[in-house]
Amino acid sequence: MRRVIAIALAGASLGGCSSMSWDMFKSAPPTVQVRLESNPPGADATTSLGQGCKTPCSVSVPAPDAPFTVAFALPKYQPASVPVNVVRNPGDFTTPASVTTDPNPVFAELQPAVPPKPVRKPHRPKKPKPAAPAVAPADAAPAAASPFPDPNAGKR
Repeated sequence: MRRVIAIALAGASLGGCSSMSWDMFKSAPPTVQVRLESNPPGADATTSLGQGCKTPCSVSVPAPDAPFTVAFALPKYQPASVPVNVVRNPGDFTTPASVTTDPNPVFAELQPAVPPKPVRKPHRPKKPKPAAPAVAPADAAPAAASPFPDPNAGKR
């Protein structure tokens, strides 16, 4: 009976070893706290790594191996993008390894959007007023004295 119990315990313990992974000995990737600011405040800031918030704020990003960017957007202002470098400081016997970003805080000066120029309607020339009739009716009053003689005056 002792053999059966010993074999059962050995089988159970070997089954537990197969579920063990070497990943449990790896440390989680370091994260970096990045402060995001803009002028004017209240812009939507989004990192190229996916995190975002409304300025002023801070986001925690996993430390990437390459630089990343932060895009700032605010209605009625031109969007801005700021590159961010990742600085890795290897540790030694007295200090642990660290990861920082440059710049920190990440700051963007947003410029007002230029309003579009109003569309001007094309200039249309004014219509000329109709000219006075060349021949006055017979019962019309004589026109004011003219330096030219009336050509119809002598034809009756």
